[in-house]
Amino acid sequence: MSSADTFQRARSAEAKAAREQAILDAARTLASERGIREITLTDIADAVGMHKSAMLRYFETREEIFLRLTADGWREWTPVLCDRVRAASTPSGVAAAFASTLTERGPFCDLLAQAPLNLERNVSVEAVRAFKLTTGDSLARIAEAVREALPDLADAAARDLVAAATSLAGTFWQISTPPPPIAELYRSDPRLGHALVDLEPRLRRILTAYLTGALAG
Repeated sequence: MSSADTFQRARSAEAKAAREQAILDAARTLASERGIREITLTDIADAVGMHKSAMLRYFETREEIFLRLTADGWREWTPVLCDRVRAASTPSGVAAAFASTLTERGPFCDLLAQAPLNLERNVSVEAVRAFKLTTGDSLARIAEAVREALPDLADAAARDLVAAATSLAGTFWQISTPPPPIAELYRSDPRLGHALVDLEPRLRRILTAYLTGALAG
């Protein structure tokens, strides 16, 4: 008898919360190993030891699971980034804080790319509301830290910095982590060298240029 056959529905609020966390943990591990796009609800259910139909009592769609993980990623990243930003005092230092903390969080970058493309489009309105409240809180906290480090930067520019950093990190991470055969193709053909992207230095250069221009304007 499989573990899915022996699964019993959680009865108490505590048991339900533990089951939800087990599902999130399984999805996070699978996504780190194989990438979000490769993971199905069935994969997650098998990893937890549940029937797919039973897992739908906790999350309506795979997108809802990964949107929750994206929110968790924002909550984990934000205080780390704010500490590093507050320790900086120059545009290049602030840019480096964004670039380094995002590069250290490859799975989060993957989620950042997938959220607007897919994860927000097959979930309930309430799920999107909860997610946007999380990102809005993080945005405010990060913008405040940036303005503490760079007092002459306008609040709108600080918020634009967060939007630019997360959008670019999501895109560049996808480009910088192609499948192994494609990565080998890029390395083996000198004409394709432009396709090789090193996430951290490129992101740092672009964000430094943005901040320098925003402060000069």
